[in-house]
Amino acid sequence: MTNSHRQRWMTALIAFPVLIAVLVIGDWALLAGLLAASVVGQYEFYSMFWPRNEKMTLKLLGCLMGVSILIASYLNMPSVVIGFIALTFWISNFAFLGKYGISKRDDADFTQSQIITGGVLYIPLLLQAAFSFQRVELVLVLFAAFASDIGGFYAGRFFGKHKVWPRVSPKKTVEGSIGGMLACSLITLTIGLSFGTAPWYALIFLGIMLNCASQLGDFFESALKRTVGVKDSGAILPGHGGVLDRVDSILLVLPTYWFAQSIYPFF
Repeated sequence: MTNSHRQRWMTALIAFPVLIAVLVIGDWALLAGLLAASVVGQYEFYSMFWPRNEKMTLKLLGCLMGVSILIASYLNMPSVVIGFIALTFWISNFAFLGKYGISKRDDADFTQSQIITGGVLYIPLLLQAAFSFQRVELVLVLFAAFASDIGGFYAGRFFGKHKVWPRVSPKKTVEGSIGGMLACSLITLTIGLSFGTAPWYALIFLGIMLNCASQLGDFFESALKRTVGVKDSGAILPGHGGVLDRVDSILLVLPTYWFAQSIYPFF
């Protein structure tokens, strides 16, 4: 076992009891966990575009808006959530407008203003979907994402030969994707049959959907990192990289499950 692989498992073994405690306690513990993941994940997201202390005011603005959105969602205030999203959009664009209006050169960058809004839409807005789930649904969503990641990693490691999307993620293979899909479907089938009301075929289809979301979420963050030329979003988690590297798949699995269960109740 390589040192990186050993670090990966040690970090997971330390983080797993914390995750279980958050799920068991729920309520304020869930809020605290999501706030921590959102703030660190957003800061990592912004730092991929603006390294070190660059644009620190804008980074902190985005993180503050993310915190506000999660708290408003926790308090079941959807109109306030929308208000904070709109506020983020306009504050960042007023910064663009002001720079454009006073600059002697055309160096005002509209794209930079949208990075702030993008970070808010990408992380806290998607994470807040967790507040609408039952505890068993949270377990299903998280374990489905973890199973996709672990199953894909080991299936690819032992059986991988054919690349899925080498331009985006050179190490991921078709065999790994299939292994992750099987592992994810096994999780949704097991949890669903144990605690839910849906038939087995619906649970397998759910597993396929969540696995596709997990892989696409991972591919998206990989493309972001390659665009800005970084290997990991951060270094806070030994063997894993940054928080965003760990939640990238969950960020798409959460809304995918929310959409699926709004059409067909599984629990």
